[in-house]
Amino acid sequence: MQELIQTQKIMDDERKQVILEILADKYCKAILHNTLDKPKSAMEISGEKKIPISTVYRRLQTLYDAKLLAISGSINQDGKKYFLYKSRVKSISLTCDLEETSVELVPNYSNTR
Repeated sequence: MQELIQTQKIMDDERKQVILEILADKYCKAILHNTLDKPKSAMEISGEKKIPISTVYRRLQTLYDAKLLAISGSINQDGKKYFLYKSRVKSISLTCDLEETSVELVPNYSNTR
């Protein structure tokens, strides 16, 4: 069965610049890739990708501010809050020429939790 892929073209130059900076950051890319299929906690991301936890939290905030990461939260049985993070994008495409940079996002619609 074929799947229709919806892309979202980014028109705002400031947002394009933020996305380009994120793509240049190895930790941001690792976090997006690690959270593509299912939501994960910051500790899971840190352990699986061998990224220091403080770096994970900084990059999570950067990705959330750029609207590339979704956050869901809950309270465990001990009454402690915990958050799960999931990539909102499946892929990012760039096209550059001397006049303009084009950025397109493919949303991540995977429903596994």
